[in-house]
This record gives sequence, structure tokens and C-alpha cells, in this order.
Amino acid sequence: MTQKILEVLSGQVIKPYPVWMMRQAGRHLPEYMKIRETAKDFIDFCFSPDKASEVTLQPVNRYDMDAAILFADILLVPIALGRQVSFIKGKGPVLDPLTVNDISRLDNDLTVLEPVYETVKQVRKRLDPEKTLIGFCGGPWTVATYMIEGQGTPKKEIAKRFAYENVEAMDSLLERIADASAHYLISQAQAGADVLKIFESWAENLSPALFERLVIKPTQRIISKVREAGITQPIIGFPRGGGLNAVRYAYAVKTEGLALGTDVPLSDMRALVGDSLALQGNLDPLALRIGGDTLRKAVQNVLDEIRGPHIFNLGHGVTPDVKIDNVYAVIKHIRTGEADYV
Repeated sequence: MTQKILEVLSGQVIKPYPVWMMRQAGRHLPEYMKIRETAKDFIDFCFSPDKASEVTLQPVNRYDMDAAILFADILLVPIALGRQVSFIKGKGPVLDPLTVNDISRLDNDLTVLEPVYETVKQVRKRLDPEKTLIGFCGGPWTVATYMIEGQGTPKKEIAKRFAYENVEAMDSLLERIADASAHYLISQAQAGADVLKIFESWAENLSPALFERLVIKPTQRIISKVREAGITQPIIGFPRGGGLNAVRYAYAVKTEGLALGTDVPLSDMRALVGDSLALQGNLDPLALRIGGDTLRKAVQNVLDEIRGPHIFNLGHGVTPDVKIDNVYAVIKHIRTGEADYV
């Protein structure tokens, strides 16, 4: 049995295009909320294999997605590095902001991540062999921004200033995150993940020089360590909002897939990266929320822009207010060419 997404990541054009959605195992599903209520907090949820495996499978069971993505979070790695992470309702993740002096004192207790690998094992055992299981980590720069700033911020100016003013400390931090992330991905692959993804969610608004140093170099370090460990699973990179820096990423990082944000014209990116690299994206999540004719046109616009090997997805993630019927309509449109949008 073959997996459509693995075929696409090997450079094949598969139609209808395989589809999954970022954050698909999330808050818009009532079955997710039912299980979420049984967890003490979000971190406990991520580290509870029975619960995490169940919600990982829910979107595949409901929508017949072509892939399940591991239910976890990019900020589990800072916990393994000894930082306190909490999730506050209505605010999101909160960490104690990191100082220069804290970097040399970071822990390296990667055993705390072992429940995640048990989740991978459980999901892969229950998942249809033709469906792909995607494991992931956060991009080192994205993880570093949360560790330095203590929360998500619009412009990441504190983290960028830190990078400019503390070059050695920043490079050391990125190396520590990259090494922990590589171990994390290796372990997910060994547990049964079919594909690995690196979410560099805050790749936007970086100069080419900063992008090279903060995004490309540490990502190359991750991939080098993963491949040196004998892991052959394909990797998807996601330098969201990177603009033309994403083209440099594609050539320098050499992943098998490149996920794109909503802002990238697919046909233009295809012309820049060549015919064989698998692209993934990039429906506007807002259109998914709006539904109706807006969504129909948005889906068709993406389909019309696709050239070469492609995995249909969003430009970012599913939000809590997305209607289930809208997701069904998108999948039907992709697979049959038509759908009833409401």
C-alpha cells in the first residue's frame, strides 16, 4: 500500500491532490473539546499519549484526510531544555523570558519528551497504512522568539534585538534548540512518523542576513543531524511569511517539501524552485472561516495555481470558529471538482 503524500514528496504529481490541514486536530471539533476537558492543562494533554493519540486521529476519522499530524506543540522542546511553559486561556503560551546568562544553564533532559513518542506509536498502530503520520518540531528561530520574549508578539523586535546585540549567545541558543529538535524528530521517526515537518512560523520580517543566520543555518543543523542518524523520512520545511527568503530556504535547506503561507503565489514559487520539489499550501484560513462563495473561489484559485507535485493545505492553521461543513466542502471540491458551499 502506498501513501499519496509520500508519493508527492518523492516528486510525483498525484491527482486529486492529497489534502490535510494544519491544526486540524484542534478546537473546532466537538469530539476534541470533549477529550480536552478531561486534561488538567494543555501541557498535560500533550504528554498524555492516550488522549493525544485520540485527537490526532479525530480529523482523519471525520474528514478522511490523507494525513494525521501529531497532536503536540512546538513549545515542548523548551520544557526539555528546563524552561517553564504554561498556556493561559485567551492569551496563549507564556514562558519566563530568557536572559543571556540563562543560556549556558539550560538543561538537556530530553526524556521528558518520551510520552510524545508513545503517542506516535499508538497513532501509527491505529492509522490506516495508506494514511501518512506527520511528526514535527518548531523551527529554532520560532522557538527562540518565545523563549526570549516570553510570549507570542506581533513583530518579534525583542528577539531580533537580542540576535543583533548578543551574537554568540543567540547562536548558542539556536544550536541548543536545533540539537534538541533533531533528537525530537529522530525519536518521532523511530517511533513511526512517516514524514517530519519543521514549523518556522515566525520567518517573516527578517533581513536576508538574519534569515540566513537565524533560520537557514540552524535548520541545516537539524536536518544534518537527522540524516546522520540514518533517518530517511521526507521532511517538509515551513518558513511562513519568509517571502523571497523562502526561495533561498528551498535551495539551502534541501527539504523534500516546502510549505507556503497564504501570501505566496504558487505558480510563481514553482517557477523559482523547479519542477520536482513538492509544495504544500496555501488556502487562506480566513476564507475557510467565511465559507460560501468566498471559500469556493479561494479553493479554486489555489487549484488553478498549482503546478507540479503538490499537497493541498492551508496557509496557516484551522481556527476554533471554522465550521465543520466548510472543511467537508473543501475536501469534496479538491477530490471531485465541485461541492456545495454554505
